[in-house]
Amino acid sequence: MAPVITLTTDFGTADAYVASMKGVILRLNPKAVIVDISHSIEPQNVLQAAFVLSTACPYFPEGTIHLAVVDPGVGSRRKAIILKTTTALFVAPDNGILSYVLDEYRKRHGKPARQIPSTAELRKLPDGLEAVAISNSEYWRHPVSSTFHGRDILAPVAAHLSLGVPMKKFGDRLEQVHVFDIPRPYKNARGDLVGRVLHIDNFGNLITNVRSGDLPAGKVIVAVGEHQIHGLSGFYAHARGLVAIIGSSGYMEVSLKNGSAAEFLVARMGHEIRIET
Repeated sequence: MAPVITLTTDFGTADAYVASMKGVILRLNPKAVIVDISHSIEPQNVLQAAFVLSTACPYFPEGTIHLAVVDPGVGSRRKAIILKTTTALFVAPDNGILSYVLDEYRKRHGKPARQIPSTAELRKLPDGLEAVAISNSEYWRHPVSSTFHGRDILAPVAAHLSLGVPMKKFGDRLEQVHVFDIPRPYKNARGDLVGRVLHIDNFGNLITNVRSGDLPAGKVIVAVGEHQIHGLSGFYAHARGLVAIIGSSGYMEVSLKNGSAAEFLVARMGHEIRIET
């Protein structure tokens, strides 16, 4: 099977940035299969990219190389890394963009992060995972732009990985990488479950951090600002106006039939959602 390389960026599609990365990969490995996960991440929103990447990567074949570039620190001293999990390889800046991927391998979760975190912290890798710093410039494209490491460092590294170059060739092993505290729902003083909007998709659906298993038993009321949604719907066709539904990624979504919930509710990422019983 031809090697699969996915791309997740905040570059958009109006410019040549994504195409340049694909060109670098294909010059090194013309047999690579390149799949776009998303190029519509909100500019420099690392946590959103981490979430979107995590919702897609489980569906790819074992051994897929996931290249993720949302990089506010490009040109600084931040590391670029390769992470090897039990099923895939990830090539990315070490800025927290792999937080959700790493969280799946942690035996024990910390306290719920009530707000959307703004900074990532160094944490020990979960058992069974490996990471290296990308420091061997032999596998980079030259000259290296100080503003486009995605093209000149990360893309060629992903291509070389797809050709079978071992991880250890790219740099020194790491025991720690940067991660965000994953924002999880929590109960407020009234006993309501409080969640946050993690992502707004192309349809204007508000995708929250509330999973189906987080929801209390019985009928619930989903409150977004002054608006209330009584109960969960089974699928979109049941909807009249605003609707709450468990989406395909397993997270609760707030949608508006034939419209954009985000525009109607004037909601943004980080917006609070309450689940009342």
